[in-house]
Amino acid sequence: MTEYGIHASHEQIPPAELLAAVVAAERAGFQAAMCSDHFSPWSARQGQSAFAWSWLGAALQATNLSFGVVNAPGQRYHPAIIAQAIGTLGAMFPGRFWAALGSGEFSNEHITGDPWPRKEVREARLLECVDVIRDMLAGKEVTRDGLVTVDRARLWTRPETPPALIGAAVSTKTAAWCAGWADGLVTVNAPEEQLRAMISAYRDAGGTGPVCLQVHLSWAPTEAEAEAIAHDQWRSNIFPPPVCWDLETVEHFDVVSENVTVDQVRKLVNVSADLEEHTELLRGYAALGFDRIYLHHVGQDLNPFIDAFGAKVLPALR
Repeated sequence: MTEYGIHASHEQIPPAELLAAVVAAERAGFQAAMCSDHFSPWSARQGQSAFAWSWLGAALQATNLSFGVVNAPGQRYHPAIIAQAIGTLGAMFPGRFWAALGSGEFSNEHITGDPWPRKEVREARLLECVDVIRDMLAGKEVTRDGLVTVDRARLWTRPETPPALIGAAVSTKTAAWCAGWADGLVTVNAPEEQLRAMISAYRDAGGTGPVCLQVHLSWAPTEAEAEAIAHDQWRSNIFPPPVCWDLETVEHFDVVSENVTVDQVRKLVNVSADLEEHTELLRGYAALGFDRIYLHHVGQDLNPFIDAFGAKVLPALR
């Protein structure tokens, strides 16, 4: 049976408010949670970007939910540091934490001042990072000279069972590539045909483990309110790769999204005041074969969303 969770958006909501929201979400019937690890938001209107790893320790302690984080090791983070972070959370909260690894976005990574590599170099670097993290979680001392350099790194605190390392993908090509190394797949909502192709690409290439979906949605008591929330908060997030990978700053995202329309946002965000419509859309995603579906209300006040979906949508899905 599909598990329904909540996406915690550090880029939109202050961390203390976000912690209170996931506590409320568990009480409302959400079964899991995930977040992304970014250094900056995609718009000044979003206005936040707390450190996900600090928050995850508090969130895991405050709830009984499982949590995942999307992270990009290799430039802003040395993979040995990410291995230590994963190992510590895995040791403290056995079976409740996973990490999805991706090749990153320049808007987060430019802070190091290092050049932004081509996509194929970033993917090769990610594979090296995955190897380093897996070896360290297995208790090995790692030394490596390649796209990442590691000198005699060993984890002294490790979980008995290493947390899953999931692949993050938005294209079928990347989904198939993730099948070669990942313990599962996470992607974002798209037209049904595209999502079916994503699952097939991953499974046909030998991919195992859960397939997960982050669903961007906007709900409010009226359609106009739901549209206004989505347009205000998510219009800077509609651009496909390579644009979203390669823009440098929040200001760049806001400039390129100045003339984005509500109709354009609706192509990537499920906008509706109708809870039954949201229920049917989510039921359709589950029917495609997603094991976990994480709901991301793109507004900055999660409480009305949590209350409404907890009362009407989640019971209907179960």
